[in-house]
Amino acid sequence: MVRQADRNGGGAVSTIDIRNLEVGFGDEVIIDGVDLGIRDGELVTLLGPSGCGKSTMLRIIGGLSGYRGGSVTVNGRPAAQSWESLAYVFQAARLAPWRTALDNVVLGMKLRGVAGSRREIRERARGFLETVGIGALADRPAHALSGGEQQRVSIARALSVEPSVLMMDEPFSALDVQTRRRLRQEIVSLWERTALTIVLVTHDIEEALVVGSRVVVCSPKPTGILADIDVDMPYPRDPTTAEFGEHRKRIVELFGSEEADDGRTGANVR
Repeated sequence: MVRQADRNGGGAVSTIDIRNLEVGFGDEVIIDGVDLGIRDGELVTLLGPSGCGKSTMLRIIGGLSGYRGGSVTVNGRPAAQSWESLAYVFQAARLAPWRTALDNVVLGMKLRGVAGSRREIRERARGFLETVGIGALADRPAHALSGGEQQRVSIARALSVEPSVLMMDEPFSALDVQTRRRLRQEIVSLWERTALTIVLVTHDIEEALVVGSRVVVCSPKPTGILADIDVDMPYPRDPTTAEFGEHRKRIVELFGSEEADDGRTGANVR
């Protein structure tokens, strides 16, 4: 089902509530009057062309960037005051290369002020590495891990601070195709096992549909929301099915219509 984005009514309480968000630099408008509500426990993908402002929106939710109009709240508080309930996974793993996988997770817990004895913290960190499937590599230096393994450490580090919202900014785009597909499924499995709210940014239509229980389709700059799609296909999702193909076709048509309105050709979305 495709519909225009309107999640702020209907009585449901939004974990993330964005109202009339405006972002700009000088005379350039980056985000133009976006309204978006994300409910507790949703797995939402923000899909749009490269450079459209979707990562900017994610940084604003995380309190990492400012904005010039509107409001953004997380769990009822301004985004800038809600960092303790959030965790971020970036495109690059951003690990300390000479620390072990375990010590990178422990470092993240210490920086966030997670309580516990040294032994308790290390045991919990090891448990999160097990959760993402690399417990056997806990004592290996980060520089000796593959790209996919490093990103798993990054995800374990994010989970270790026990966030209520996990934000992921193109987390698989630098990985090879097979690793990317495996990690997509692992994120879905993680979401199915937990009560996490997950927001994942991507410019890849297939990735958005494979992962998201909801796909929010963003326009090229100035960023607005073209559509809000409830993806009611069961997991795991097969991109070769007719139903998947219909969803993909609809999104491609949305981008094509937007570009026709702007007099452009060729979507920067794959």
